[in-house]
Amino acid sequence: MAEPEADTATAGQGPAPAPGPPEEGAGLAAVIGATVPTGFELTAAEEVQEKLGSVSRISRDRGKIYFEVPARGLPQVHRLRSVDNLFVVVQEFKDYQFKENKEDALKDLEDLVKKLPWTDPLKVWELNNSLKKKKTKRKKHNLQSGASKEKLNEDGEEEGTDQKDAGKREDCAQNAAGVEPASGQDMEETQGVASRNGEEGEDNEQSDAKGESQAGSGSASQAGDGKTSEREVKVLKFRVTCNRAGDKHSFTSNEAARDFGGAVQEHFQWKADMTNFDVEVLLNIHNNEVVVGIALTEESLHRRNITHFGPTTLRSTLAYGMLRLCDPQPTDIIVDPMCGTGAIPIEGATEWPSCYHIAGDNNPQAVKRAANNICSLLKKNENKESSTSLGIPLDIIQWDICNLPLRTGSVDIIVTDMPFGKRIGSKKKNWDLYPACLTEMGRICTPGTGRAALLTQDKKCFAKALSRMGHIWRKGQTVWVNVGGLHAAVYLLKRTWERAEEKRSFW
Repeated sequence: MAEPEADTATAGQGPAPAPGPPEEGAGLAAVIGATVPTGFELTAAEEVQEKLGSVSRISRDRGKIYFEVPARGLPQVHRLRSVDNLFVVVQEFKDYQFKENKEDALKDLEDLVKKLPWTDPLKVWELNNSLKKKKTKRKKHNLQSGASKEKLNEDGEEEGTDQKDAGKREDCAQNAAGVEPASGQDMEETQGVASRNGEEGEDNEQSDAKGESQAGSGSASQAGDGKTSEREVKVLKFRVTCNRAGDKHSFTSNEAARDFGGAVQEHFQWKADMTNFDVEVLLNIHNNEVVVGIALTEESLHRRNITHFGPTTLRSTLAYGMLRLCDPQPTDIIVDPMCGTGAIPIEGATEWPSCYHIAGDNNPQAVKRAANNICSLLKKNENKESSTSLGIPLDIIQWDICNLPLRTGSVDIIVTDMPFGKRIGSKKKNWDLYPACLTEMGRICTPGTGRAALLTQDKKCFAKALSRMGHIWRKGQTVWVNVGGLHAAVYLLKRTWERAEEKRSFW
């Protein structure tokens, strides 16, 4: 078996209580792993450099980047717009030599647990938990102060505690959309653990649902013998999630998660729990690359803006990547002519508030959903502490994509998710729709400086339509992405200097 490339500190044997919180991460550094929309790894690395000053390394396993930050910088890490999920790296092996025999390979993974440097990553996890608790407390305080004042029951006591607990249970039950597997590879994800009386593992779809941390609210001693310390009574709950890609492994992700999880339980004396867990240990295996980590996000960060979902809601992280490709400048007018639930314009107005964002759709139901999502964002902004919210620079309109009520050459940037012809529309209709869309977008876009980022899975139809529009649009960069398991592309187009035909009067 391959020995770790870096120096390893062997964690202590026997029961391991919840690690004590460090002093706001003083002197503690962390290697952070982040999952990002496939194809936008460079975009995410640029954002990390710009906002955190850290250089990122892009993984050979598509859709992941790694960067180092001081632990006290965790709040800034959570505010990144291009990342879906975050984890702290325990250790990475760039060329792990798996045994050919299944039993030997799994035994090596079990033995690896004792050799990993768990101490600092667990401190980072604990610090991350304390930050989440502070944020949750602020959120609850703001929601209570914004709503009607404290309700009193018949005995004159406050009825806040049960509501808080119900809210916490509700948070725990939320599921998020999974990250799609890359094509052409044997990729699995398994959440598995081993119990003391036997091994158990389950093949599940990827889920970002995380159990709310029990470490701070665990079973304290009952009234009567109040001398037992809380820390001695608590046992952390955990699960292991294995992502495996590659066709040269003798074992499945289910088997790796099960056996690795059994060794983790034996090492720390934690309790296995597949749903209501405190610690999620990640085992990422991509061919010969192995990364062990601890999850820092409970649900994917791409769910930050949308509360009213449609049949094809775009992830906010992908929307951010598309907008960033166009390099918005202050005072730019940015249009999404087929906005759906509004993921692109809402992300744009949040991150580029010095631009003006216009969104529209021909479907009244989509416009209603987008308007509701905008209202939810405004309410969220109002609830933030010391908020001086002046609204957001965004308007939503119902319109016809082929007949936009916008002046010729008045728009700087167009960013939109075009119909794939799967859940909405059809491939047959796209042959008429795409040329008409590109023509109308070319009319409203500023000659010479205008640009567009267009997402589509119907690549053949788009290429044919674009070939007829060479006098208006020039194709620049193409980013290949994975959207819900479909292989799609984001096309970055530049507007030529050719003047478009003026729009005839509506009247």
